[in-house]
Amino acid sequence: MKTGILGSGIVGRVLGSAFIAEGHEVMLGTRNVKKDEVVKWLAENPGAKAGSFEDTAAFGDMIVLATSGDITAGVIKHAGIQNFKGKIVIDAANPIDHNRPPVNGVLPFFTTTHESLMEQLQHLLPEAKLVKAFNSVGNAFMYKPDFNGQKPTMFICGNDEDAKKSVTAILDAFGWETADMGKVESARAIEALCMLWCIPGILNNQWTHAFKLLKK
Repeated sequence: MKTGILGSGIVGRVLGSAFIAEGHEVMLGTRNVKKDEVVKWLAENPGAKAGSFEDTAAFGDMIVLATSGDITAGVIKHAGIQNFKGKIVIDAANPIDHNRPPVNGVLPFFTTTHESLMEQLQHLLPEAKLVKAFNSVGNAFMYKPDFNGQKPTMFICGNDEDAKKSVTAILDAFGWETADMGKVESARAIEALCMLWCIPGILNNQWTHAFKLLKK
């Protein structure tokens, strides 16, 4: 599958390399294809491509949103709404408010408990099949996470059942257990997991953890 990754930060580059490792053709979407991190990533991933946001969204049969949450809507508009039509869109963004500091380890969000960033993006892309994933763990554990033989749980949600099945298959290949939390509104809770995941890191510089859903 051709996969377009919007965002050339560390999350975008890590996920891009992971999709390449699983046999996907990958284009990394960026504002500057000549910046050092992108050039280095291309050298490390032979056959990979980099391009504008618009070129990347047009390239991908599937698209991954790996941008900072506060610029994601703008990146989508630059990429062209029409380039998302009918496609699976993995939403890895979090609505972190970078204009305010954490309070006792808790990150501030620019959203409320009544509407998630994912819901806003689904409104912006009514004909795309958004699935929330990869937002509740650090980039070091997004691909083949190793927790002493235990698979961590990735919480997902979205309105399209077939799209969620496709993303579940990807997560399985990436080494994750998947927990489907239902429709797009569940992103209100899933995005908040970013806050919870970051608290030990901000307070104690402890970033080597992930969530596990236990079932009886």
